Amino acid sequence: MQRLVLKITSGTATSADAERCSQALTVAATAIAAGAEVSVWLTGEASWIAVAGREPKLDLFGAADVVELRDAIIGDGRLTLCTQCAARRGITAEDLAAGATIAGAASFVEEALQENTQALIY
Repeated sequence: MQRLVLKITSGTATSADAERCSQALTVAATAIAAGAEVSVWLTGEASWIAVAGREPKLDLFGAADVVELRDAIIGDGRLTLCTQCAARRGITAEDLAAGATIAGAASFVEEALQENTQALIY
């Protein structure tokens, strides 16, 4: 099975950031629907996607809802928040949406270097 690891660094600071964030979530959900094993890592301002009740509003015409995409990723893939990014924002495991986790760079590197894995950064 093909694996896809995506790191999302963009939040909603600008419309370009919001578009990158939306594209990354859409690619992840589409890859899951296509049968790929998908792992999404959230860093920077994208960290808030993992927090229940604090998800960013992207306000992009034609874009799917952030919560729906996040929940689809959690349902059939993995959603991980960067340890350092969580700490800088005061986010704890108790704040996360059910099924999301917090892990560090070593775990990201381990996933990204697996055989038959494509890594993308948005």
